[in-house]
Amino acid sequence: MTTARPAREAPTKLVMMIVSDTDDEALMYALVQSGYSATKVGSTGGFLRRGSVTIYCGVAAAEVDAVVAMVREICRARREFVPIPAALAEEGGFTAEPIEVRTGGAIVFVLDIDRFERL
Repeated sequence: MTTARPAREAPTKLVMMIVSDTDDEALMYALVQSGYSATKVGSTGGFLRRGSVTIYCGVAAAEVDAVVAMVREICRARREFVPIPAALAEEGGFTAEPIEVRTGGAIVFVLDIDRFERL
């Protein structure tokens, strides 16, 4: 027997989260388990050219803090050592020793929604 989730208010905020592709599955699972609809779009970016994911989630204004708390808990920043790409090492005169960089974490934007329609 399944129980229907209570209907949520129409979204008034769009939470746009850019997260590491190592954290996206856990975050999507947490969002869906909490009753939020979310859309995931693959992306790449930054210095390391590692995979990232942009997740869009429309929520009521009162739910923004709960969604951001999920992101904060799941998408923790961490430090790791990565090799410098050979081209950078040769051009910049750097050694090819790995460097410590910050990875993970998230960038979160909260935007107002002027209009929402579910078609």
